[in-house]
Amino acid sequence: MASSDDENYLLDDVCEDGYDFAENACDDDDAVGVACCEGEKAGEESTEAARLARKRGYVLEKEDDVRRRQADAMAKTSELLSVPPGFAAVLLRHFQWDAERLQDGWFSDNRRVRDAVGLLPPASGGGVPVAFKFNDRRRVCGICFESFRRGRMRSAGCSHYYCDACWRGYVRAAVEEGPARCLSLRCPDPPCQAAVVRELVDEVADDEAKERYTTFVARSFVEEGCSKNNNRLVIRWCPGPGCAYAVRSLVGARLREAVLCACGHAFCFACGEEAHRPATCETARAWCAKNSADAESLRWVVDHTKHCPRCRGAIQKNRGCNHMRCLCGHQFCWICLGDWATHAGGNYSCHRYEEAVAEEGFVDEDAFSRRQQAGQAAASAVARYVHYYERWTANGASGRKAREDLDGLEAGGIEAFAAAMGRPPTDEETGFLKAAYAQVVESRRVLRWTYAYVYYLDPESDAGGAKREFCEFIQGEAESSLERLHHCAEQEWKDLLVGDAAVDYRAYDKYRTKLAGLTAVTRNYFDKLVTGFESGMTEVQV
Repeated sequence: MASSDDENYLLDDVCEDGYDFAENACDDDDAVGVACCEGEKAGEESTEAARLARKRGYVLEKEDDVRRRQADAMAKTSELLSVPPGFAAVLLRHFQWDAERLQDGWFSDNRRVRDAVGLLPPASGGGVPVAFKFNDRRRVCGICFESFRRGRMRSAGCSHYYCDACWRGYVRAAVEEGPARCLSLRCPDPPCQAAVVRELVDEVADDEAKERYTTFVARSFVEEGCSKNNNRLVIRWCPGPGCAYAVRSLVGARLREAVLCACGHAFCFACGEEAHRPATCETARAWCAKNSADAESLRWVVDHTKHCPRCRGAIQKNRGCNHMRCLCGHQFCWICLGDWATHAGGNYSCHRYEEAVAEEGFVDEDAFSRRQQAGQAAASAVARYVHYYERWTANGASGRKAREDLDGLEAGGIEAFAAAMGRPPTDEETGFLKAAYAQVVESRRVLRWTYAYVYYLDPESDAGGAKREFCEFIQGEAESSLERLHHCAEQEWKDLLVGDAAVDYRAYDKYRTKLAGLTAVTRNYFDKLVTGFESGMTEVQV
C-alpha cells in the first residue's frame, strides 16, 4: 500500500515512467477480501477504451468479472466461518462486504451478528433453509392454507413452512420492489426474522427473478462494499444507459481523469456524473441545477419580478394594479418603486418620473435611478449567463457530433478511403485519424466545462478580474487550436478523398503529418489548460 506521502503524486508522471498499474499497483485493499489482479485480464476487452483505461490508472470490468470476484469473496468467507455461501453473502453484505470487519465481529460475538442479520443459531438447525431437510408429516402452508406432502414445503430454517408456489410469489414480489427489499428478505411470518438466503431463492424463484436477484447482489458488491475502501473510492458502475461495466481505480482516490467506459460514456469517477474537468464536482452540480431553469425563464423573472425597496425581497406582479404590498409591510409603486403614501390620483397609473423631471430636485429621482440600475444589473446577469450557456451547449453539440464520427470510423466507416486505396486500410493508416477525433471529443468536453468554470469564478478572490482574463486567454488559445484540429479532421479529410480518384499518397502523407501534429499541439494546449484551471490559477497575481 502506498504511503500517505505518495497520495498526491501526478498520475501522468507515473505513466511516463513506465509503471504498469495492472501488474504492479495491487493494493491489499483494492478489493474486499479478493486479490485485485488475479484473473483481471481474462474479462477485459482489448479495446481502445481498455488500453486508455490502463494508461490512466483504472480498469474496466464486466458484470461477470464482478460476480466472479464476489463469488471468490463469498467462498473464502464460507470456508473461514464454516457457513454456506448464502450465509456468507448475507454476513458480508451486513458488513458492507468488508471481510476484515466481518471476521472481527463474528469472532468477538457471533450470536450478536447472527441476530442482526437473521441467521438462526446452530441449536435450531443453523438457519439452513429447509429445502434440504423435509418433515415427514403433511403441513399446511402459512400463506395459502393448502395441505402439502413433504418435499413441497420449505422454510427459511425456522418453523414456518410455505409451499413452493407461495415462496415463488413472495420472492418475485420482493425482487420487483428492488434491491433494498429483496436483499434483506426475511421469513414471511411477521414476527420471524429468519433471513431468506441465496440457496432458498435458487430453489423456489423463477429464472427471471433469480437473474434479477443475482444482478442486485452483484450491484451491492460494488455500490455498498467495493465502492469505498477506507473512505477511498475504488470502484463504481458506469452510469451510461444500459451499461454493465464497472470501473475500478488502480490508484484509489487519486484517479482524477475523466473515465471513458467501453460503452463510450465518459464520466467523473468522483461523483459519477458527466465528465466535467476542469470544473469541480460542486461547480458542475451548481451549473446543471442552474441550467434546469433556462435563459428564457430567467428573462421572464427579470421582466416580472422586482425587489422591495425596504427589505430587497423579490416580488412578482400578477395583477394590473401598481400598488405593491411586501411581506415586510412596506407599500410601494411598481413603476417607480417610490413609497405609495406619496402617490395620488389613482392606483393604476404613475407619472412619478415625469413629475420628477418637471420638478427639479424631486426626492423620487433616486428611486427611479435605483430601479433603472436594478433592471440593468438583472439584464446584465442574464446576458452573462446566456453567453456562457450558449458556448457550453455549442461545444456539447460539437463533441457529440465528433463522437458520432469517431464511432463511425471505429465501426469501419472508412469505405471511401478503402475504395480510393483499392484495399482495406491498416490500423496504422487510419489510427492517426481516430486519435485526432478522440482528441476532438475530449477537448470539446473540457472546453465545454471551462465555461461553467469561468462563470463561477469567485469574485472575491478575483477582485481585479485578472484570473478571469487569464482563463479567457488560455481558453481562447486552446479553442483556436481545437478548431484547427477539428476542421482538419473533418473537412480536409473529405477534400483528400474527392470523387472516385485514387489516393494521392504524397497528399496523404502530408495530411497525415499535419493532422498528427495538430493532435499533439491541441493535446498540449488542453493539458496546460486543465492543469492551470484545476490549480486555481495560483500563478496569477490579483
